[in-house]
Amino acid sequence: MNPKNKGLGRGLGAIFDMEGTVLPEKSKSRAFEEIEIERIQPNPKQPRSHFAEEALDELAESIRTLGVIQPITVKREEDGAYTIISGERRWRASQKAGLTVIPAYIREADDQTLLEMAIVENIQRQDLNAIEVALSLQRLVDECRLTQDSLAERVGKKRSTVANYMRLLKLPVEVQLAIREEIISMGHARALAGIESQERQIALLKKIVKKGLSVRQTEELVRQENAKPESKNNDEEFPESYTRLVEELERFFNQNISIRKNNKGGGKIVIGFESDADIEAFIVKFNEFAK
Repeated sequence: MNPKNKGLGRGLGAIFDMEGTVLPEKSKSRAFEEIEIERIQPNPKQPRSHFAEEALDELAESIRTLGVIQPITVKREEDGAYTIISGERRWRASQKAGLTVIPAYIREADDQTLLEMAIVENIQRQDLNAIEVALSLQRLVDECRLTQDSLAERVGKKRSTVANYMRLLKLPVEVQLAIREEIISMGHARALAGIESQERQIALLKKIVKKGLSVRQTEELVRQENAKPESKNNDEEFPESYTRLVEELERFFNQNISIRKNNKGGGKIVIGFESDADIEAFIVKFNEFAK
């Protein structure tokens, strides 16, 4: 058999020693078909736009050896072409492997159902970051008009889990980017979502990254932030000079620095610490600063 033409190919036969075996008549009626790869096109509404080349190369090598074990799912178009509903990664890897045909299940679906199926399949992947999942969920709400209850049922997640993902999209762009780049986890982000001020969320994000804080430490930091009277009751914004001062001090001393302002126009600079070692480190830095 020409390896370029194998779909499921010799893979299953090699694994289960089925070559030469006569299947029962009922088994010969397959639920999938072998479709020419060149007649298949990706879904233009596919939520996933990036496919890691290294991972594709690894999958392509596996396909060269075993064939495509799991058929893709497609929709037949009026012009005889096929649009991918799920399995674009397998389709791309099959092209790399040099296959000319690929096994596929053919489904009937209108455009909205096609979009919904593609998004749900995408959400169920294991390699998506939390923001990608949240954006996909939001698309189901906006474009497929799903409620959070029906959304949770479609994607197989608890309603509270869906709500937590959706809350991430209300965070500042800086925090969302940190999640995308895997600088912080969803646990960090959920803790930051407990703070109303986006400015403070960004400030705490910087502390989390700079100090390498764990999720538990971040949750404690948020509790301390929300316990401040200024955080709950004082809507006054500090002048830009205050913010610059805090940023400069934190950059140099690597401590948690905050400014407390009283009703008389005065205030104080507060230096946070977590242990005696922090105090010693501050003294060393202060002596360097004073020289």
